[in-house]
Amino acid sequence: MTSRFENRIREETLPPFLKRYFSQSFCPDEMPPAKLAEFQKEALQEVVSRAYNNSPFYRQKMIQKGVKPEDIKNVSDLAKLPFTTKDELRRDPWTLLACDKEDVSLIHVSTGTTGGKPIYTMHTWKEYYLHHRIIYPRLYPVTQDDICFVALPYEMSSAGLSLHNKFMTGHQAAVVPVGKGGAYSTPEKTVKLMADLKPTIITTSPSYAITLAEAAAEISLDLTSLPLKKMWLAGEGCSPAFRKRLEKIWGTSVRFSFGTTESSIIGVECEAQNGYHLALGNVLVEVVDPRTGKVLEPGETGEIVLTCLLRFDIPLLRYRTQDIGCFDPKPCSCGLHLQRLHLRGRMVDQIILKGKGYSPYYLENFLMQLPEVGNWYQFVVKPGNNEKLKIRCEVAAGVGPSSELAAKLAAGMETSAGVPCEFELVEKLQRTNQKAVRVVHE
Repeated sequence: MTSRFENRIREETLPPFLKRYFSQSFCPDEMPPAKLAEFQKEALQEVVSRAYNNSPFYRQKMIQKGVKPEDIKNVSDLAKLPFTTKDELRRDPWTLLACDKEDVSLIHVSTGTTGGKPIYTMHTWKEYYLHHRIIYPRLYPVTQDDICFVALPYEMSSAGLSLHNKFMTGHQAAVVPVGKGGAYSTPEKTVKLMADLKPTIITTSPSYAITLAEAAAEISLDLTSLPLKKMWLAGEGCSPAFRKRLEKIWGTSVRFSFGTTESSIIGVECEAQNGYHLALGNVLVEVVDPRTGKVLEPGETGEIVLTCLLRFDIPLLRYRTQDIGCFDPKPCSCGLHLQRLHLRGRMVDQIILKGKGYSPYYLENFLMQLPEVGNWYQFVVKPGNNEKLKIRCEVAAGVGPSSELAAKLAAGMETSAGVPCEFELVEKLQRTNQKAVRVVHE
């Protein structure tokens, strides 16, 4: 007897137009730009039509905006659609459903780092299966010979399972699901597995890469002795200077991968390490003015807005991420035609000093260039004090903290970053296996 799940992944259950683009897999980075654009147009029209006809939530929003599916003739018509906000998704776990509840096969929960109630992201089996047939050979050059350690959370979050399936299903590589801390998948156990299995690929977050490096040092494991080809960072942002530290510690090239629980993969860095090439088979990306919602031109910085192209049963249209970024209109030196995006942090993490906003990544980049500063730090923001930034940090190995060193670091930071600051040097900051919190409010 055919199982319920087998029925859900049969080709005929998917929109017929997809058969022109999908066989066993779909490789957007190898498609001619004109064909990719045609796919995006058809996928957008299908998603909007399904949302209008099957989702009470989106039907009401489109009626209020005065837009119908037939108004969306091209990708350029995307701005006619209403936005979807985090607050709307927090009201009811089942808000976005355009299918029966019984069709839902997987539910992820947001990490909650932007505050508020959790956001539940649901998938039907056929759509989740379809998503993992999209591969990006030039962005994820993973082969069947690779051993991939996925040191990202598998519990509730989509991060670990998403890349796990991408590597195993899309690229036929061997995957070791070490996770990111916890009662079983401790950093100590993970580095022992690394010593035994000799991974060639690792994907983790910037802060957990340091945690693993500290655990490796405890057992005298030289991470540069591992046959690593590449490390991908996900789940948190970090600056180029922090990346350089990780490349030195791990002895391999480090690239960034950008995604959200709500949308999955958004973009991946190429070997040029100069912005995220967008996963244009999965999402359409806009950059809008956070106050007016107006779509901005390439090069202008604003809020990143996402529309998922393969979410027909649980659509997501013009989702306001609260992430800040800008498009890079210049061609990439790698030759890949996929559009590039630069991240500038999160709206909620912007640090205001003397009326000017600073991205934590911008400040971190200067901080991590100070050799006396260790790998763990916090930007401390105090209510009513926007004249001077307090930086709480560890010192580098072999360096002794002192008031003289704190003054020297403050002067160096102000000279390089143009930000008046003071340093609080501590012996050790608390470690956590959750997302690193770089901006704290006291």
